[in-house]
Amino acid sequence: MHVREYVAEPGDGTAVSSVGSEGSGVVFSADGKVLTVAHLVQTADQISVEFDDGQRVSARVYAAEPAADVALLQLARLPEGKPPVTLGRSDAVRSGQRAIVVGAPFGLAGMLSAGHISGRHQPGTPFGRLEQLEMFVLDAYVEHGSSGGGVFDAEGRLIGLVTRVQFRTGQSRGLGFAVTADTVRALLVERRSFWTGIGGYWVCDSLAQHLNLPQAAGLLVQRVAHHSPAAQLGLLAGDTVAEIANERFVIGGDIILRGQGIVLSGRDDYARMMAELAKLRDGDLLQLTVLRGGRLLELSAPVRR
Repeated sequence: MHVREYVAEPGDGTAVSSVGSEGSGVVFSADGKVLTVAHLVQTADQISVEFDDGQRVSARVYAAEPAADVALLQLARLPEGKPPVTLGRSDAVRSGQRAIVVGAPFGLAGMLSAGHISGRHQPGTPFGRLEQLEMFVLDAYVEHGSSGGGVFDAEGRLIGLVTRVQFRTGQSRGLGFAVTADTVRALLVERRSFWTGIGGYWVCDSLAQHLNLPQAAGLLVQRVAHHSPAAQLGLLAGDTVAEIANERFVIGGDIILRGQGIVLSGRDDYARMMAELAKLRDGDLLQLTVLRGGRLLELSAPVRR
């Protein structure tokens, strides 16, 4: 299926009229939940899902974990004849095993490519990123728009989800990376990861000093999705593009220093905060401490999940 993210035009608080990004997804449950990647929908103001037969359905984010790049959407309705996938066990997957990728590269829904699991990759923690979980490396053909597409074994079980494609300069074909099914199970099935609606950037070390953080690290808010918990809190997004160490990001927004009482002094603290957020139920208070314009602010709002 083809997943489209819509974002509001600058300066317009209500109309959503521009496509932010496009990718893929798979039907995950009989009640209309769709599995996709978090980077596609995390800060979406509106989401549209188009099936291979042309039917288009609106959706909202049900759960998301940006650090693992996984998300669940809830469709407004599930069209007939769209059975959910069977979630496999990725811990038993071995290098060289057959892999089939189904996605929507360039917006062409239902495209299939075959290849193998080339290996497993433990991403580092590049400047500003929060990725820390193991991924599969694929030699199957994947392209722009394949992110969120399912990776299946020979029995048709979902063993992974394409998260990104990496190209070398001058190459027309990239190397695919996929988050594992066991990660999906841990973060979206066994626990419902909390969708904040924040597009954030991890700041630490010298960058934290440049931004005058009163602690070792924090999460810089770059974008905030309309109608998200972050928007309900009144979090401010960034407004100025900056480049440091060949990384581009948006500054000028709030910097989250503490969430649910947990000080964000390291990446493990971020994981602890997200685990606490996952425990929130309707009516519970979401509480953040942010740095805004050099001042500490305490923000809180009841959760509506």
